[in-house]
Amino acid sequence: MKNGLALFLGVFAILGLSWAGLLLGAHKQLGSLGQIKDPVDDTLYPQPISGLADQGRLVYQDLGCVSCHTQQVRHEGFGADIERKWGSRGSYARDYIREKTVFIGQSRLGPDLRNVGGRLGDAATPDDYSDWFYKLLYAPQSVAPGTNMPPHAFLFEVHATAGRQISYQALKLTGKSAPATGYEVVPTARARALVAYLQSLKDTYDYPTERSLNASAPAEHAEEGGHK
Repeated sequence: MKNGLALFLGVFAILGLSWAGLLLGAHKQLGSLGQIKDPVDDTLYPQPISGLADQGRLVYQDLGCVSCHTQQVRHEGFGADIERKWGSRGSYARDYIREKTVFIGQSRLGPDLRNVGGRLGDAATPDDYSDWFYKLLYAPQSVAPGTNMPPHAFLFEVHATAGRQISYQALKLTGKSAPATGYEVVPTARARALVAYLQSLKDTYDYPTERSLNASAPAEHAEEGGHK
């Protein structure tokens, strides 16, 4: 028993040093990552997000979107993310250095959103894609039939159009989603910020320093995770 204190302090020191090593090692490896300048167009990547998109990040956090969506594209051979067109490559640690809060998530009740800003779908322009996002938030079934995403109508305002000019931001809704005659549905500031944030999510630049990390997984990993 007289050596109990020494034994306790020794175990405590070992655990403390192990924890410090893990923390400092990760900080040295990830904390030193910075932007990379492309030698062709002299642009820094990853590019910073706009102020409006950064406000939208807070809306995304407040709404708990991370509970149903991830933001991490698995590398080829570790899942079907690339096959699903959720990204053209797997995610790198460098992709997240602009993030004040990283929403990697762990549940995919909905699709991964890491590159949702680059998936224009049937939209011809980014503005058309914004309209699609607004419709998805207000009445999900109107653009994604069968989705389990709940409507976020509280992010919109319904205005009477009598005696006022129709807003250029009014949603073009049809069928059951359309407002009553004489009314319009307009996105609030929170909705506009959230859509700006979602459209900023696109990791399309393939960093030369990380490109080799996108090699296919070993056969045993591909067999285990390739169809999950």
